Amino acid sequence: MCGITGWIALRRNLEEQRPALDAMTATMECRGPDAEGAWVSGPAALGHRRLAVIDLEGGVQPMTAETPDGPVVLTYSGETYNFRELREELVRRGHRFRTASDTEVVLRAYLEWGEEVADHLEGMYALGIWDGRVDRLLLLRDRLGIKPLFVYETEDGVLFGSEAKAILAHPEASAVVDADGFRELFGFVKEPGRAVWAGMREVAPGTMLLLDRSGLRERVYWRLEVAEHRDDTETTVARVRELLEDSVARQLVADVPRCVLLSGGLDSSALTALASRQLAEQGERARTFTVDFEQPEAFRPDELRGSQDAPFARAVVEHLGTLHTDIKLDHQELADPEVRRATVRARDLPFGFGEADNSLYLLFKAIREHSTVALSGESSDEIFGGYPWFHLPAVTEVPMFPWVTASGMGPKSHPTKLIDPTLLLETLDVPGYWAQRWADSVAHLPALPGEDAHERRMREHAYVHLTSLLGLLLDRKDRMSMAVGLEVRVPFCDHRLAEYVFNTPWSMKTFDGREKSLLRAAVRDTLPTSVVERVKALYPHTQELRYVAALQRQVGELLSDDHGAADFFDRDALAKAAAGEPGAVEPDAREAFERVLDLAVWLDTYRPTIKLS
Repeated sequence: MCGITGWIALRRNLEEQRPALDAMTATMECRGPDAEGAWVSGPAALGHRRLAVIDLEGGVQPMTAETPDGPVVLTYSGETYNFRELREELVRRGHRFRTASDTEVVLRAYLEWGEEVADHLEGMYALGIWDGRVDRLLLLRDRLGIKPLFVYETEDGVLFGSEAKAILAHPEASAVVDADGFRELFGFVKEPGRAVWAGMREVAPGTMLLLDRSGLRERVYWRLEVAEHRDDTETTVARVRELLEDSVARQLVADVPRCVLLSGGLDSSALTALASRQLAEQGERARTFTVDFEQPEAFRPDELRGSQDAPFARAVVEHLGTLHTDIKLDHQELADPEVRRATVRARDLPFGFGEADNSLYLLFKAIREHSTVALSGESSDEIFGGYPWFHLPAVTEVPMFPWVTASGMGPKSHPTKLIDPTLLLETLDVPGYWAQRWADSVAHLPALPGEDAHERRMREHAYVHLTSLLGLLLDRKDRMSMAVGLEVRVPFCDHRLAEYVFNTPWSMKTFDGREKSLLRAAVRDTLPTSVVERVKALYPHTQELRYVAALQRQVGELLSDDHGAADFFDRDALAKAAAGEPGAVEPDAREAFERVLDLAVWLDTYRPTIKLS
């Protein structure tokens, strides 16, 4: 895992512009703490920061292949899980390798197949290839968008990077956020290909960009397709198990210490069980980590978190015999302004997941002391239909993003109630944005002949989870992990599994009358019954009142300083909540505290130009 960046200026010679490239590359030191590299020639400048995971000595980047017609240079982030099979095929085709890295496999695969290389790679990756034979840049992102990749067009080329901050470090890029950017921030709906910063965009999942002297063009090489599912339930369950086992096996390949993130839920427990079995065959024990908070005896269940993770995680550990560590977080760490600065800086944006970002960052930071690679259960709920709202007719019957409907968001409401309503409803028209985004999203989904209305609606909901909500969660996972130099892999995000389950009828996905029926059946034999039957609980958060009190103090100081972040909120309501008793603070106000503090850090760090008119 690494950070990549580059600058292509087709009408200039960049060999004297190394300081600009160095500044861009330096912003990603956390993504790649092990090494730094640069390659500059003529109109192309490529930078790289490396986190060494496979072939620690041989995978140095940018990596160059010299050809009789000019150099071909690769800067690459991620992992290609089928690199061993590709290497064997390329050797048969006459290629010779100098290293054991997957980086060289990707480079030589491009030499063999050109832009069709995208069809051969399986994994999580974002890469840039400068082909000096024809003066062309190829930017490529993996199918589900696990690894980020941003691009910014200039007068004579592009800037690109794993993160927006790499591009914003360049003197030709401007830190501007307009109304469209703020709709994206406030909307909780990820539009593939859109970046919050004006003039910048993401390379969409499953997409490549090609730049040469004729201009910049886009090519979609993969998308979710609609197809008839012909397997019966028993065959489908077996196929899910087969795909999961293969995905876990591929993603355990590393030359550094590995572990599994274990919550005690079905998703992470399933990965832990499969990984434990496979590592045992190699004579190893799996390492597992669970996040926990102080005063667990004071836990109070709610509709989203009906049980604590720790008892279920312990049951898995005892059942499988993993080497386990509980990472305990206290309220002082979670409320530490330095931690908030680190998380906002990591994601380049305000309005993330509040305390959940802080706790995930601290969890990853603690894990990094023991492991470099971790497996995570991210994306299982999107693929298998695990969220509670998938099973609420009042939500599924509404043609709208289900997490929007389930949160009670309507024409005059928003999850953060203390945000200035005039900004939301009149200036930004967030409800109109939601409606348009829903219509645009489902318009891309072909109809399946013979599919009834209910199956079609559930397919639509599955589709928007995989193309919108998943992007938000993968980005969060990537930013918080790479901020501490930890590579987090997501076996459920195998595109073969996503394709297969997406086309499984909803009636089969819920054949036992519950959520995630297929996954539960596929791994039932590997886990304790208590874990297999556990009702889903969302990512945990602290219920410690001293955490809320710390936020109140910080918001009070922000209001006293008349910080501009408060201009986006209802100041009177914010001040009233900040002056109240911590135990009386409503969840909406607690979330508002986190958001206004995040916004303040973002404004102070990036000094963006804001254009809302």
